[in-house]
This record gives sequence, C-alpha cells and structure tokens, in this order.
Amino acid sequence: MKNYELIPRIVENKDWITIVLIVTIAVVVVAKAVFENRFSDFTNLLISDKYLKVYKDPSNLMSWFTILLFFVQLVSFSFFIQLVLSYFGYTTKTNWISFVQIFTSLSFFILSKFLIEKIIATSFNIESFIEQFNLFKVSYRTYIGLVLLPVNLVFYYTNLMNSYMIIAVLIILLIINILTYLVSLRNYQNLLSGKIFYFILYICALEIAPYYFMYYAITNR
Repeated sequence: MKNYELIPRIVENKDWITIVLIVTIAVVVVAKAVFENRFSDFTNLLISDKYLKVYKDPSNLMSWFTILLFFVQLVSFSFFIQLVLSYFGYTTKTNWISFVQIFTSLSFFILSKFLIEKIIATSFNIESFIEQFNLFKVSYRTYIGLVLLPVNLVFYYTNLMNSYMIIAVLIILLIINILTYLVSLRNYQNLLSGKIFYFILYICALEIAPYYFMYYAITNR
C-alpha cells in the first residue's frame, strides 16, 4: 500500500495589487479634478518653479492636495521597494504581507522623521526655514512618487526589470535628491544667513544618518 503525503498548495492572491493600483490612480484622478489648477502647476514642477512660488506657504503642507498625493507617494515607493526586494529574492512581488510591512514602516519612518525635524528646528531656531524646506522636499518627492507609479506598472507587468534598470532608477532618485538640497540652499540662503552651522547639523542628523542606518540595518539583516 502506497503512502501519499498531501502538500498544501499555497496560491498567492494577486487581486490586492490590482485594487491598490486602481485606488492609487483614482486618488490621482480625484486630486486632478478637485485641484485642477494646482495639479497643472504641480506637473510642471521640473521645468517651472511656479508651483513653489504660488504654494510656498507652510500651511499647504497639510492641505488635502498634499495629503492625497502623499498617499500616492507612499504606495509608489512601497511598491518599488517590494519589486526590488522580490528581484533579489527576499520576497515575492505578490506578497501582500510584505507590502503592508513596507508601507507601514515607510509611513512610520517619514512621519517620525517629520516630528523630530520640527523639534530640532525649534531647538535651533530655524522653524521658518525648515517649514519651507519640508514643503520643498515633499513637493519634489511627491512628484517623484507620481512619476515612479507608471515605472512600477512596467516593472510589475513586464520582464524589463533587471539590476541595470534598478541602479538607473536609484541613481536618478539620488541625483534629484541632491539637486533638491542644492536648489533649496540657493532659494533659502537669506533664511539661512547666520544659521548655516545648524543647517549642516540638520542635514547630517536627519537627512544623511537615517538613510545610512536604514541601509546598514537592511544589508546586515
């Protein structure tokens, strides 16, 4: 008599990806429909600074337009991280648990960093600069998240993703971040007058160190 061993067949649910992508695209559509003029200025952010001049008030950091596109940014970056991790074999691109973990960790990291920045800005007496600088960063990084969304779709639904494409995307993201800091130094040099030492401490403590420790933790894990 033969003995048969039953092995459960685990099939990953892929429907969540479609739902998340549809919801994310719907959020973009809503933002465009409700804030039509602002969205139009926002899409020209790389070729025009009109958006930064018109919406430079720090109160815009908590506006519904910023919040809606911040959600798109979180989804876009989380999905890209999951695709990269799946390419190197740490997870699968259809693992919804991994996506939730990445999304939650990224949200916690960004919000915690924002709160710590507020505390340090108050301590260094550079609140006005940090508020405008945060709005500046959020605008560009949200723009990157919006651009990264179709890239994620291509990487997920095709076989074009490889190490060269990943490195190219990461280099582009790094260049944009560096340009963001350089442009902000030029735009806000009056606010930084006499406080450049505190700004350097701020950059080292909150713009370089967190990403270094994150990279160190990931690579060692």
